[in-house]
Amino acid sequence: MSMENRGKSHVDIFDRASREAWAQHFGVSEERLRKAVSMVGTRITSITAYLHRPSA
Repeated sequence: MSMENRGKSHVDIFDRASREAWAQHFGVSEERLRKAVSMVGTRITSITAYLHRPSA
């Protein structure tokens, strides 16, 4: 995680560098990150919960 993203509460999905960094942080593709954001919004805690929920 870059120092730039530390302490932030939301993902800037429109900024390529930020999107790439968060996708790498979560261990997902940018496409998967975009889907998570479309489902739960940009709050990092919501994205984390969405990405780590058990698949049904």
